[in-house]
Amino acid sequence: MYKAPLKELRFAIHQLIGDERLVGLSDLPDYSTEFADAVLDEAARFAEGVLDPINRIGDRTGAKWTAEGVRMPAEFKAAYAKFVEGGWTQLRAEAEFGGQGAPTLLGTAVEELWASSNLAFKLCPMLTQGAVEAINQCGSQAQKEKYLPKMISGEWTGTMNLTEPQAGSDLAAIRTRAVKEGDHYRLYGQKIFITYGDHDYTSNIIHMVLGRVEGAPAGVRGISLFIVPKVLVNDDGSLGKPNDVRCVSIEHKLGIHGSPTCVLSYGDKEGAVAYLVGEENRGLEYMFIMMNAARLSVGLEGYALAERAYQQALEYSRTRVQGKPKTKNVPDGSKVPPIAYHPDVKRMLLTQKAYTDAARAVALYAAMQLDLGKHLPDGDEKAKAQARGELLIPIVKGWSTELGVSMASLGVQVHGGMGFIEETGAAQILRDSRIAPIYEGTTGIQAGDLVGRKVGRDNGAAMNALIADMQAELEKISSSDAGVAASKAAALEGVAALKDATAAVLKDPEGALAVCVPYLMLGGVVVGGWLTAKAHELAVRQASTDPDFFAAKQQISRFYAANLLPEAQTLSRVVKQGAASILDADPAKL
Repeated sequence: MYKAPLKELRFAIHQLIGDERLVGLSDLPDYSTEFADAVLDEAARFAEGVLDPINRIGDRTGAKWTAEGVRMPAEFKAAYAKFVEGGWTQLRAEAEFGGQGAPTLLGTAVEELWASSNLAFKLCPMLTQGAVEAINQCGSQAQKEKYLPKMISGEWTGTMNLTEPQAGSDLAAIRTRAVKEGDHYRLYGQKIFITYGDHDYTSNIIHMVLGRVEGAPAGVRGISLFIVPKVLVNDDGSLGKPNDVRCVSIEHKLGIHGSPTCVLSYGDKEGAVAYLVGEENRGLEYMFIMMNAARLSVGLEGYALAERAYQQALEYSRTRVQGKPKTKNVPDGSKVPPIAYHPDVKRMLLTQKAYTDAARAVALYAAMQLDLGKHLPDGDEKAKAQARGELLIPIVKGWSTELGVSMASLGVQVHGGMGFIEETGAAQILRDSRIAPIYEGTTGIQAGDLVGRKVGRDNGAAMNALIADMQAELEKISSSDAGVAASKAAALEGVAALKDATAAVLKDPEGALAVCVPYLMLGGVVVGGWLTAKAHELAVRQASTDPDFFAAKQQISRFYAANLLPEAQTLSRVVKQGAASILDADPAKL
Protein backbone atom coordinates (compact mmCIF):
# COMPACT_ATOMS: atom_id res chain seq x y z
CA MET A 1 0.00 0.00 0.00
CA TYR A 2 1.47 3.34 -1.10
CA LYS A 3 1.96 6.10 1.48
CA ALA A 4 2.59 9.65 0.34
CA PRO A 5 6.04 10.79 1.61
CA LEU A 6 4.72 14.04 3.07
CA LYS A 7 7.57 14.60 5.52
CA GLU A 8 10.11 14.21 2.73
CA LEU A 9 8.22 16.62 0.48
CA ARG A 10 7.78 19.25 3.18
CA PHE A 11 11.42 19.03 4.20
CA ALA A 12 12.53 19.39 0.59
CA ILE A 13 10.17 22.25 -0.27
CA HIS A 14 10.30 24.33 2.88
CA GLN A 15 13.83 23.74 4.15
CA LEU A 16 16.14 22.30 1.52
CA ILE A 17 14.83 24.28 -1.48
CA GLY A 18 13.40 27.20 0.48
CA ASP A 19 9.97 28.09 -0.89
CA GLU A 20 9.85 31.20 1.29
CA ARG A 21 11.32 33.03 -1.70
CA LEU A 22 7.99 32.58 -3.47
CA VAL A 23 5.91 34.00 -0.62
CA GLY A 24 4.89 37.59 -1.26
CA LEU A 25 5.70 37.68 -4.97
CA SER A 26 3.10 39.74 -6.79
CA ASP A 27 2.48 36.97 -9.33
CA LEU A 28 1.80 34.46 -6.52
CA PRO A 29 -0.43 36.41 -4.11
CA ASP A 30 -2.05 33.34 -2.56
CA TYR A 31 1.04 31.20 -2.04
CA SER A 32 2.18 30.37 1.49
CA THR A 33 3.73 27.42 3.28
CA GLU A 34 0.35 26.79 4.91
CA PHE A 35 -1.33 26.69 1.50
CA ALA A 36 1.30 24.28 0.19
CA ASP A 37 0.89 21.97 3.18
CA ALA A 38 -2.90 21.97 2.87
CA VAL A 39 -2.67 21.10 -0.84
CA LEU A 40 -0.19 18.30 -0.14
CA ASP A 41 -2.41 16.87 2.60
CA GLU A 42 -5.40 16.72 0.26
CA ALA A 43 -3.32 15.35 -2.61
CA ALA A 44 -1.96 12.62 -0.34
CA ARG A 45 -5.48 11.59 0.64
CA PHE A 46 -6.53 11.43 -3.01
CA ALA A 47 -3.44 9.49 -4.06
CA GLU A 48 -3.71 6.97 -1.25
CA GLY A 49 -7.48 6.65 -1.14
CA VAL A 50 -8.56 6.94 -4.78
CA LEU A 51 -5.65 6.38 -7.19
CA ASP A 52 -3.56 3.72 -5.46
CA PRO A 53 -6.43 1.23 -4.97
CA ILE A 54 -7.13 1.16 -8.73
CA ASN A 55 -3.52 1.03 -9.91
CA ARG A 56 -3.54 -2.76 -10.30
CA ILE A 57 -6.96 -2.60 -11.98
CA GLY A 58 -5.51 -0.36 -14.66
CA ASP A 59 -2.67 -2.81 -15.21
CA ARG A 60 -4.89 -5.89 -15.39
CA THR A 61 -7.98 -4.50 -17.13
CA GLY A 62 -6.41 -1.75 -19.20
CA ALA A 63 -7.96 0.55 -21.76
CA LYS A 64 -10.04 -1.17 -24.47
CA TRP A 65 -10.42 -0.18 -28.11
CA THR A 66 -13.88 -0.36 -29.68
CA ALA A 67 -15.26 0.89 -32.98
CA GLU A 68 -17.12 3.57 -31.02
CA GLY A 69 -13.98 4.76 -29.25
CA VAL A 70 -11.65 3.80 -26.42
CA ARG A 71 -13.33 2.59 -23.24
CA MET A 72 -11.57 3.08 -19.91
CA PRO A 73 -11.94 0.92 -16.81
CA ALA A 74 -15.02 2.04 -14.88
CA GLU A 75 -12.88 2.68 -11.81
CA PHE A 76 -10.66 5.06 -13.79
CA LYS A 77 -13.69 7.00 -15.07
CA ALA A 78 -14.99 7.38 -11.54
CA ALA A 79 -11.56 8.49 -10.32
CA TYR A 80 -11.33 11.11 -13.07
CA ALA A 81 -14.72 12.52 -12.05
CA LYS A 82 -13.47 12.82 -8.46
CA PHE A 83 -10.21 14.35 -9.71
CA VAL A 84 -12.18 17.06 -11.50
CA GLU A 85 -14.54 17.55 -8.56
CA GLY A 86 -11.52 18.08 -6.30
CA GLY A 87 -10.24 20.89 -8.52
CA TRP A 88 -6.93 19.17 -9.28
CA THR A 89 -7.04 20.06 -12.99
CA GLN A 90 -7.03 23.73 -11.98
CA LEU A 91 -4.04 23.72 -9.62
CA ARG A 92 -1.33 25.11 -11.90
CA ALA A 93 -3.43 26.88 -14.54
CA GLU A 94 -3.74 30.66 -14.89
CA ALA A 95 -6.44 32.30 -12.77
CA GLU A 96 -7.79 34.22 -15.79
CA PHE A 97 -9.44 31.07 -17.13
CA GLY A 98 -10.36 29.37 -13.86
CA GLY A 99 -7.03 28.10 -12.59
CA GLN A 100 -5.52 28.43 -9.13
CA GLY A 101 -2.12 29.68 -10.31
CA ALA A 102 -0.02 27.48 -8.00
CA PRO A 103 3.75 27.55 -8.62
CA THR A 104 5.58 24.83 -10.51
CA LEU A 105 7.35 23.82 -7.28
CA LEU A 106 4.09 22.81 -5.61
CA GLY A 107 2.68 21.34 -8.81
CA THR A 108 5.75 19.13 -9.18
CA ALA A 109 5.38 17.86 -5.61
CA VAL A 110 1.72 17.04 -6.18
CA GLU A 111 2.41 15.32 -9.50
CA GLU A 112 4.84 12.99 -7.74
CA LEU A 113 1.94 11.68 -5.67
CA TRP A 114 -0.16 11.03 -8.78
CA ALA A 115 2.74 9.28 -10.54
CA SER A 116 3.63 7.09 -7.56
CA SER A 117 0.08 6.06 -6.83
CA ASN A 118 -1.10 5.52 -10.41
CA LEU A 119 1.14 6.49 -13.31
CA ALA A 120 -1.33 5.42 -16.01
CA PHE A 121 -3.99 7.77 -14.60
CA LYS A 122 -1.55 10.65 -14.10
CA LEU A 123 -0.66 10.89 -17.78
CA CYS A 124 -4.06 12.27 -18.86
CA PRO A 125 -4.05 15.46 -16.76
CA MET A 126 -0.33 15.88 -17.52
CA LEU A 127 -0.98 16.06 -21.28
CA THR A 128 -3.94 18.40 -20.76
CA GLN A 129 -1.75 20.68 -18.67
CA GLY A 130 0.78 20.92 -21.51
CA ALA A 131 -1.91 21.66 -24.09
CA VAL A 132 -3.34 24.37 -21.85
CA GLU A 133 0.08 25.97 -21.52
CA ALA A 134 0.64 25.99 -25.29
CA ILE A 135 -2.75 27.58 -26.04
CA ASN A 136 -2.29 30.08 -23.23
CA GLN A 137 1.12 31.21 -24.47
CA CYS A 138 0.65 30.98 -28.24
CA GLY A 139 -3.06 30.91 -29.04
CA SER A 140 -5.27 33.84 -29.94
CA GLN A 141 -7.52 35.43 -27.34
CA ALA A 142 -10.52 33.84 -29.06
CA GLN A 143 -8.88 30.40 -28.87
CA LYS A 144 -8.08 30.89 -25.19
CA GLU A 145 -11.64 31.88 -24.38
CA LYS A 146 -13.09 29.02 -26.42
CA TYR A 147 -10.97 26.14 -25.12
CA LEU A 148 -9.15 26.97 -21.90
CA PRO A 149 -12.00 27.27 -19.38
CA LYS A 150 -13.31 23.77 -20.09
CA MET A 151 -9.84 22.25 -20.34
CA ILE A 152 -8.79 23.82 -17.05
CA SER A 153 -12.01 22.76 -15.36
CA GLY A 154 -11.40 19.18 -16.54
CA GLU A 155 -14.57 19.07 -18.62
CA TRP A 156 -12.33 18.51 -21.66
CA THR A 157 -8.85 17.01 -21.90
CA GLY A 158 -5.93 17.69 -24.26
CA THR A 159 -3.21 15.82 -26.11
CA MET A 160 0.09 16.38 -27.87
CA ASN A 161 0.37 14.93 -31.41
CA LEU A 162 3.90 14.80 -32.79
CA THR A 163 4.89 11.30 -33.85
CA GLU A 164 4.08 9.65 -37.16
CA PRO A 165 5.05 6.19 -38.43
CA GLN A 166 8.06 7.61 -40.30
CA ALA A 167 8.70 10.56 -37.95
CA GLY A 168 9.71 9.76 -34.40
CA SER A 169 12.36 12.02 -32.92
CA ASP A 170 13.04 13.39 -36.42
CA LEU A 171 10.11 15.79 -36.70
CA ALA A 172 11.45 17.12 -40.00
CA ALA A 173 9.91 13.99 -41.56
CA ILE A 174 6.33 14.92 -40.60
CA ARG A 175 3.86 14.43 -43.49
CA THR A 176 0.51 15.38 -41.95
CA ARG A 177 -0.74 18.05 -44.32
CA ALA A 178 -3.01 21.03 -43.78
CA VAL A 179 -5.09 22.67 -46.51
CA LYS A 180 -6.39 26.16 -45.84
CA GLU A 181 -10.18 26.58 -46.04
CA GLY A 182 -11.53 29.97 -45.03
CA ASP A 183 -10.77 30.71 -41.38
CA HIS A 184 -9.59 27.16 -40.71
CA TYR A 185 -7.66 24.29 -42.29
CA ARG A 186 -8.43 20.70 -43.26
CA LEU A 187 -5.97 18.21 -41.82
CA TYR A 188 -4.99 14.85 -43.34
CA GLY A 189 -2.57 12.33 -41.87
CA GLN A 190 -1.86 9.79 -39.16
CA LYS A 191 -0.32 10.19 -35.71
CA ILE A 192 0.96 7.37 -33.52
CA PHE A 193 1.89 6.96 -29.85
CA ILE A 194 -0.69 9.54 -28.75
CA THR A 195 -1.16 9.22 -25.01
CA TYR A 196 -4.86 9.47 -24.08
CA GLY A 197 -5.60 10.24 -27.73
CA ASP A 198 -9.04 8.77 -27.11
CA HIS A 199 -11.01 7.85 -23.98
CA ASP A 200 -14.47 8.19 -22.47
CA TYR A 201 -13.62 10.40 -19.48
CA THR A 202 -14.93 13.56 -21.14
CA SER A 203 -17.19 14.79 -23.93
CA ASN A 204 -14.35 16.33 -25.91
CA ILE A 205 -10.59 16.05 -26.44
CA ILE A 206 -8.56 18.97 -27.75
CA HIS A 207 -5.70 17.65 -29.89
CA MET A 208 -2.60 19.80 -30.42
CA VAL A 209 -1.28 18.56 -33.76
CA LEU A 210 1.88 19.24 -35.74
CA GLY A 211 1.31 19.42 -39.49
CA ARG A 212 2.62 20.97 -42.66
CA VAL A 213 0.66 23.61 -44.59
CA GLU A 214 0.66 22.99 -48.33
CA GLY A 215 3.62 24.80 -49.89
CA ALA A 216 5.50 25.13 -46.59
CA PRO A 217 9.31 24.89 -46.52
CA ALA A 218 10.82 21.43 -46.13
CA GLY A 219 12.10 20.21 -42.77
CA VAL A 220 11.30 21.62 -39.35
CA ARG A 221 11.04 25.15 -40.78
CA GLY A 222 7.73 24.21 -42.40
CA ILE A 223 5.91 22.74 -39.40
CA SER A 224 2.80 24.43 -37.96
CA LEU A 225 0.72 23.74 -34.84
CA PHE A 226 -3.05 23.22 -34.97
CA ILE A 227 -5.91 22.85 -32.53
CA VAL A 228 -8.06 19.93 -33.66
CA PRO A 229 -11.07 19.18 -31.42
CA LYS A 230 -12.42 15.64 -31.37
CA VAL A 231 -15.87 17.25 -31.41
CA LEU A 232 -16.27 20.64 -33.08
CA VAL A 233 -17.13 23.53 -30.77
CA ASN A 234 -19.81 26.03 -31.71
CA ASP A 235 -19.35 29.77 -31.25
CA ASP A 236 -21.47 29.69 -28.08
CA GLY A 237 -19.23 26.99 -26.57
CA SER A 238 -21.65 24.12 -27.09
CA LEU A 239 -20.56 20.96 -28.86
CA GLY A 240 -21.32 20.47 -32.54
CA LYS A 241 -20.74 17.49 -34.80
CA PRO A 242 -17.83 15.03 -34.48
CA ASN A 243 -14.67 16.09 -36.28
CA ASP A 244 -13.02 13.90 -38.91
CA VAL A 245 -10.60 12.24 -36.49
CA ARG A 246 -10.79 8.71 -35.14
CA CYS A 247 -8.76 6.28 -33.07
CA VAL A 248 -7.72 3.45 -35.37
CA SER A 249 -6.17 1.30 -32.66
CA ILE A 250 -4.35 1.35 -29.34
CA GLU A 251 -0.94 -0.16 -28.68
CA HIS A 252 -0.29 -3.35 -26.69
CA LYS A 253 2.44 -2.20 -24.33
CA LEU A 254 4.94 -3.47 -21.79
CA GLY A 255 3.33 -1.39 -19.04
CA ILE A 256 0.96 1.50 -18.18
CA HIS A 257 -1.90 -0.56 -19.54
CA GLY A 258 -4.43 1.85 -18.04
CA SER A 259 -3.17 4.63 -20.32
CA PRO A 260 -4.39 4.30 -23.93
CA THR A 261 -1.60 4.90 -26.48
CA CYS A 262 -3.49 5.66 -29.66
CA VAL A 263 -3.08 5.65 -33.41
CA LEU A 264 -5.14 8.61 -34.64
CA SER A 265 -6.28 9.09 -38.22
CA TYR A 266 -7.11 12.60 -39.40
CA GLY A 267 -9.11 13.31 -42.55
CA ASP A 268 -10.41 9.90 -43.60
CA LYS A 269 -13.46 11.68 -45.09
CA GLU A 270 -13.68 15.42 -45.70
CA GLY A 271 -10.61 16.37 -43.67
CA ALA A 272 -10.38 17.22 -39.99
CA VAL A 273 -11.21 20.83 -39.17
CA ALA A 274 -8.09 22.40 -37.66
CA TYR A 275 -7.30 25.86 -36.31
CA LEU A 276 -3.84 27.35 -36.67
CA VAL A 277 -2.06 28.31 -33.45
CA GLY A 278 -0.05 31.49 -33.87
CA GLU A 279 1.72 31.78 -37.21
CA GLU A 280 2.35 29.22 -39.91
CA ASN A 281 5.71 27.41 -39.82
CA ARG A 282 6.35 28.15 -36.11
CA GLY A 283 4.78 24.95 -34.85
CA LEU A 284 7.94 23.36 -33.51
CA GLU A 285 8.68 26.46 -31.44
CA TYR A 286 5.18 26.35 -29.96
CA MET A 287 5.25 22.59 -29.42
CA PHE A 288 8.41 22.89 -27.32
CA ILE A 289 6.34 24.77 -24.73
CA MET A 290 4.42 21.55 -24.20
CA MET A 291 7.47 19.34 -24.51
CA ASN A 292 9.53 21.24 -21.93
CA ALA A 293 6.66 21.16 -19.45
CA ALA A 294 6.23 17.46 -20.15
CA ARG A 295 9.95 16.76 -19.65
CA LEU A 296 9.81 17.99 -16.08
CA SER A 297 6.59 16.04 -15.49
CA VAL A 298 8.06 12.86 -17.00
CA GLY A 299 11.29 13.34 -15.08
CA LEU A 300 9.46 13.28 -11.77
CA GLU A 301 7.79 10.04 -12.83
CA GLY A 302 11.20 8.38 -12.55
CA TYR A 303 11.75 9.09 -8.88
CA ALA A 304 8.03 8.77 -8.14
CA LEU A 305 8.12 5.13 -9.25
CA ALA A 306 11.46 4.68 -7.47
CA GLU A 307 9.66 5.84 -4.30
CA ARG A 308 6.88 3.31 -4.85
CA ALA A 309 9.38 0.53 -5.54
CA TYR A 310 11.34 1.44 -2.40
CA GLN A 311 8.25 1.46 -0.20
CA GLN A 312 7.17 -1.94 -1.46
CA ALA A 313 10.65 -3.44 -1.16
CA LEU A 314 11.07 -2.06 2.36
CA GLU A 315 7.74 -3.45 3.51
CA TYR A 316 8.46 -6.86 2.01
CA SER A 317 11.99 -7.03 3.42
CA ARG A 318 10.78 -6.20 6.93
CA THR A 319 8.46 -9.20 6.98
CA ARG A 320 10.31 -11.79 4.86
CA VAL A 321 12.34 -14.10 7.08
CA GLN A 322 15.18 -16.07 5.52
CA GLY A 323 18.75 -16.90 6.53
CA LYS A 324 20.77 -15.71 9.51
CA PRO A 325 22.63 -12.52 8.66
CA LYS A 326 25.79 -11.66 10.57
CA THR A 327 25.31 -7.93 10.86
CA LYS A 328 24.73 -5.05 13.23
CA ASN A 329 21.38 -3.73 14.42
CA VAL A 330 19.58 -7.08 14.47
CA PRO A 331 16.46 -6.76 16.68
CA ASP A 332 16.98 -7.99 20.23
CA GLY A 333 15.62 -11.46 20.80
CA SER A 334 15.26 -12.20 17.11
CA LYS A 335 16.58 -15.65 16.28
CA VAL A 336 16.00 -15.20 12.56
CA PRO A 337 15.55 -11.52 11.67
CA PRO A 338 13.85 -10.42 8.44
CA ILE A 339 15.92 -9.98 5.29
CA ALA A 340 15.98 -6.19 5.74
CA TYR A 341 18.91 -6.85 8.10
CA HIS A 342 20.98 -8.72 5.51
CA PRO A 343 23.84 -6.38 4.52
CA ASP A 344 23.25 -6.64 0.78
CA VAL A 345 19.52 -6.07 1.14
CA LYS A 346 20.30 -3.03 3.27
CA ARG A 347 22.60 -1.82 0.49
CA MET A 348 19.80 -2.11 -2.05
CA LEU A 349 17.27 -0.37 0.18
CA LEU A 350 19.70 2.44 0.97
CA THR A 351 20.46 2.84 -2.72
CA GLN A 352 16.77 3.13 -3.57
CA LYS A 353 16.10 5.64 -0.81
CA ALA A 354 19.21 7.78 -1.37
CA TYR A 355 18.75 8.08 -5.13
CA THR A 356 15.01 8.77 -4.76
CA ASP A 357 15.56 11.56 -2.24
CA ALA A 358 18.34 13.09 -4.33
CA ALA A 359 16.36 12.98 -7.58
CA ARG A 360 13.35 14.52 -5.84
CA ALA A 361 15.53 17.34 -4.53
CA VAL A 362 17.04 18.03 -7.97
CA ALA A 363 13.60 18.15 -9.63
CA LEU A 364 12.13 20.43 -6.97
CA TYR A 365 15.18 22.69 -7.17
CA ALA A 366 14.75 22.90 -10.95
CA ALA A 367 11.04 23.66 -10.52
CA MET A 368 11.91 26.42 -8.06
CA GLN A 369 14.31 27.97 -10.57
CA LEU A 370 11.58 27.95 -13.22
CA ASP A 371 9.23 29.66 -10.77
CA LEU A 372 11.80 32.35 -9.99
CA GLY A 373 12.47 32.78 -13.69
CA LYS A 374 8.76 33.32 -14.28
CA HIS A 375 7.66 35.30 -11.24
CA LEU A 376 10.62 37.45 -10.12
CA PRO A 377 10.72 41.05 -11.33
CA ASP A 378 12.81 41.58 -14.45
CA GLY A 379 16.54 41.59 -13.76
CA ASP A 380 19.70 39.52 -13.57
CA GLU A 381 18.37 37.20 -10.86
CA LYS A 382 15.29 36.36 -12.92
CA ALA A 383 17.38 35.65 -16.03
CA LYS A 384 19.86 33.53 -14.08
CA ALA A 385 17.07 31.45 -12.53
CA GLN A 386 15.40 30.85 -15.89
CA ALA A 387 18.69 29.76 -17.47
CA ARG A 388 19.38 27.41 -14.56
CA GLY A 389 15.93 25.86 -14.70
CA GLU A 390 16.30 25.23 -18.43
CA LEU A 391 19.78 23.78 -17.87
CA LEU A 392 18.47 21.31 -15.31
CA ILE A 393 15.41 20.08 -17.25
CA PRO A 394 17.30 17.49 -19.36
CA ILE A 395 19.13 16.29 -16.23
CA VAL A 396 15.87 15.90 -14.33
CA LYS A 397 14.26 14.13 -17.25
CA GLY A 398 17.17 11.84 -18.17
CA TRP A 399 18.81 11.07 -14.81
CA SER A 400 15.60 10.62 -12.84
CA THR A 401 13.93 8.33 -15.35
CA GLU A 402 17.01 6.14 -15.75
CA LEU A 403 17.12 5.89 -11.95
CA GLY A 404 13.44 5.00 -11.92
CA VAL A 405 14.08 1.90 -14.01
CA SER A 406 17.15 0.79 -12.06
CA MET A 407 15.48 1.41 -8.68
CA ALA A 408 12.39 -0.51 -9.79
CA SER A 409 14.70 -3.34 -10.85
CA LEU A 410 16.32 -3.28 -7.41
CA GLY A 411 12.83 -3.53 -5.94
CA VAL A 412 12.30 -6.77 -7.85
CA GLN A 413 15.68 -7.99 -6.64
CA VAL A 414 14.85 -7.34 -3.00
CA HIS A 415 11.76 -9.51 -3.43
CA GLY A 416 13.87 -12.30 -4.88
CA GLY A 417 11.87 -14.82 -6.88
CA MET A 418 8.63 -13.30 -5.62
CA GLY A 419 9.52 -10.08 -7.40
CA PHE A 420 9.23 -11.88 -10.73
CA ILE A 421 5.67 -12.93 -9.87
CA GLU A 422 3.01 -10.46 -10.99
CA GLU A 423 0.90 -10.86 -7.86
CA THR A 424 3.42 -8.99 -5.71
CA GLY A 425 3.15 -5.85 -7.84
CA ALA A 426 6.92 -5.33 -8.03
CA ALA A 427 7.00 -6.31 -11.70
CA GLN A 428 4.33 -3.76 -12.62
CA ILE A 429 6.48 -0.93 -11.26
CA LEU A 430 9.39 -2.09 -13.40
CA ARG A 431 7.21 -2.44 -16.50
CA ASP A 432 5.53 0.93 -15.97
CA SER A 433 8.82 2.73 -15.33
CA ARG A 434 10.47 1.61 -18.56
CA ILE A 435 8.65 4.11 -20.77
CA ALA A 436 9.80 7.20 -18.88
CA PRO A 437 13.39 7.26 -20.30
CA ILE A 438 11.79 7.19 -23.78
CA TYR A 439 8.89 9.64 -23.35
CA GLU A 440 9.40 13.20 -24.62
CA GLY A 441 12.82 12.41 -26.07
CA THR A 442 15.09 9.53 -25.08
CA THR A 443 17.93 9.91 -22.60
CA GLY A 444 20.32 10.33 -25.52
CA ILE A 445 18.21 13.17 -26.90
CA GLN A 446 18.10 14.83 -23.48
CA ALA A 447 21.84 14.47 -23.13
CA GLY A 448 22.45 15.86 -26.63
CA ASP A 449 20.25 18.82 -25.74
CA LEU A 450 22.22 19.30 -22.52
CA VAL A 451 25.68 19.44 -24.10
CA GLY A 452 24.66 20.96 -27.43
CA ARG A 453 22.16 23.62 -26.42
CA LYS A 454 22.09 24.12 -22.66
CA VAL A 455 25.86 23.99 -22.11
CA GLY A 456 27.12 24.77 -25.61
CA ARG A 457 24.90 27.76 -26.47
CA ASP A 458 26.42 30.04 -23.80
CA ASN A 459 29.86 28.40 -23.74
CA GLY A 460 29.11 26.82 -20.39
CA ALA A 461 28.09 30.00 -18.57
CA ALA A 462 24.93 28.60 -16.95
CA MET A 463 26.59 25.31 -15.96
CA ASN A 464 29.69 27.01 -14.60
CA ALA A 465 27.52 29.44 -12.63
CA LEU A 466 25.75 26.45 -11.06
CA ILE A 467 29.09 24.79 -10.34
CA ALA A 468 30.38 27.97 -8.69
CA ASP A 469 27.24 28.30 -6.56
CA MET A 470 27.37 24.67 -5.46
CA GLN A 471 31.02 24.98 -4.49
CA ALA A 472 30.42 28.22 -2.58
CA GLU A 473 27.46 26.81 -0.67
CA LEU A 474 29.31 23.61 0.21
CA GLU A 475 32.34 25.53 1.45
CA LYS A 476 30.08 27.49 3.81
CA ILE A 477 28.90 24.30 5.53
CA SER A 478 30.46 24.22 8.98
CA SER A 479 29.68 21.40 11.38
CA SER A 480 31.49 19.42 14.04
CA ASP A 481 29.62 16.32 12.88
CA ALA A 482 31.98 13.90 11.12
CA GLY A 483 29.23 12.69 8.78
CA VAL A 484 28.46 16.20 7.57
CA ALA A 485 32.16 16.82 6.98
CA ALA A 486 32.37 13.62 4.91
CA SER A 487 29.28 14.56 2.88
CA LYS A 488 30.72 18.01 2.25
CA ALA A 489 34.08 16.62 1.12
CA ALA A 490 32.50 14.04 -1.20
CA ALA A 491 30.15 16.62 -2.70
CA LEU A 492 33.03 19.04 -3.33
CA GLU A 493 34.96 16.28 -5.10
CA GLY A 494 31.90 15.66 -7.24
CA VAL A 495 31.59 19.34 -8.11
CA ALA A 496 35.25 19.40 -9.15
CA ALA A 497 34.68 16.33 -11.35
CA LEU A 498 31.71 18.05 -13.03
CA LYS A 499 33.79 21.18 -13.60
CA ASP A 500 36.52 19.17 -15.34
CA ALA A 501 34.00 17.27 -17.45
CA THR A 502 32.27 20.50 -18.48
CA ALA A 503 35.57 21.91 -19.72
CA ALA A 504 36.09 18.72 -21.72
CA VAL A 505 32.71 18.83 -23.50
CA LEU A 506 33.20 22.51 -24.36
CA LYS A 507 36.63 21.78 -25.81
CA ASP A 508 35.42 18.91 -28.05
CA PRO A 509 31.78 19.38 -29.19
CA GLU A 510 31.85 16.36 -31.53
CA GLY A 511 33.30 14.10 -28.89
CA ALA A 512 30.81 15.48 -26.37
CA LEU A 513 27.93 13.91 -28.30
CA ALA A 514 29.53 10.48 -27.88
CA VAL A 515 29.72 10.86 -24.09
CA CYS A 516 26.74 13.14 -23.50
CA VAL A 517 24.76 10.54 -21.54
CA PRO A 518 27.59 9.94 -19.02
CA TYR A 519 27.85 13.74 -18.74
CA LEU A 520 24.11 14.03 -18.04
CA MET A 521 24.28 11.26 -15.45
CA LEU A 522 27.29 12.98 -13.89
CA GLY A 523 25.27 16.17 -13.59
CA GLY A 524 22.49 14.35 -11.79
CA VAL A 525 24.82 12.56 -9.37
CA VAL A 526 26.69 15.77 -8.52
CA VAL A 527 23.71 18.14 -8.17
CA GLY A 528 22.01 15.42 -6.13
CA GLY A 529 25.16 15.13 -4.00
CA TRP A 530 25.25 18.87 -3.36
CA LEU A 531 21.62 18.89 -2.19
CA THR A 532 22.13 15.73 -0.15
CA ALA A 533 25.07 17.32 1.68
CA LYS A 534 22.92 20.36 2.42
CA ALA A 535 20.18 18.04 3.70
CA HIS A 536 22.75 16.29 5.92
CA GLU A 537 23.74 19.54 7.61
CA LEU A 538 20.09 20.53 8.10
CA ALA A 539 19.31 17.11 9.58
CA VAL A 540 22.09 17.35 12.16
CA ARG A 541 21.14 20.89 13.12
CA GLN A 542 17.49 19.92 13.67
CA ALA A 543 17.98 16.41 15.00
CA SER A 544 16.14 17.00 18.27
CA THR A 545 12.98 18.33 16.61
CA ASP A 546 12.09 15.02 14.94
CA PRO A 547 14.70 12.44 16.04
CA ASP A 548 13.56 9.49 13.93
CA PHE A 549 13.12 11.42 10.69
CA PHE A 550 16.38 13.30 10.92
CA ALA A 551 18.35 10.23 12.04
CA ALA A 552 17.10 8.48 8.92
CA LYS A 553 18.03 11.52 6.84
CA GLN A 554 21.57 11.44 8.23
CA GLN A 555 22.15 7.77 7.48
CA ILE A 556 20.88 8.24 3.92
CA SER A 557 23.22 11.21 3.44
CA ARG A 558 26.19 9.23 4.75
CA PHE A 559 25.39 6.42 2.34
CA TYR A 560 25.07 8.77 -0.66
CA ALA A 561 28.46 10.32 0.08
CA ALA A 562 30.25 7.00 0.63
CA ASN A 563 28.57 4.76 -1.94
CA LEU A 564 26.97 6.83 -4.70
CA LEU A 565 28.98 10.03 -5.10
CA PRO A 566 32.20 8.16 -6.00
CA GLU A 567 30.49 7.37 -9.31
CA ALA A 568 31.12 11.01 -10.24
CA GLN A 569 34.83 10.36 -10.62
CA THR A 570 34.22 7.43 -12.98
CA LEU A 571 31.72 9.34 -15.07
CA SER A 572 34.03 12.33 -15.30
CA ARG A 573 36.85 10.11 -16.60
CA VAL A 574 34.52 8.63 -19.19
CA VAL A 575 33.51 12.11 -20.39
CA LYS A 576 37.14 13.20 -20.66
CA GLN A 577 38.59 10.03 -22.18
CA GLY A 578 35.84 7.83 -23.64
CA ALA A 579 34.75 9.62 -26.82
CA ALA A 580 37.41 8.23 -29.16
CA SER A 581 36.54 4.59 -28.49
CA ILE A 582 32.95 5.36 -29.50
CA LEU A 583 33.58 7.62 -32.49
CA ASP A 584 36.18 5.25 -33.95
CA ALA A 585 33.92 2.19 -33.69
CA ASP A 586 32.39 0.72 -36.85
CA PRO A 587 28.82 -0.59 -36.32
CA ALA A 588 29.31 -2.94 -39.26
CA LYS A 589 31.87 -4.82 -37.18
CA LEU A 590 29.80 -5.11 -34.04
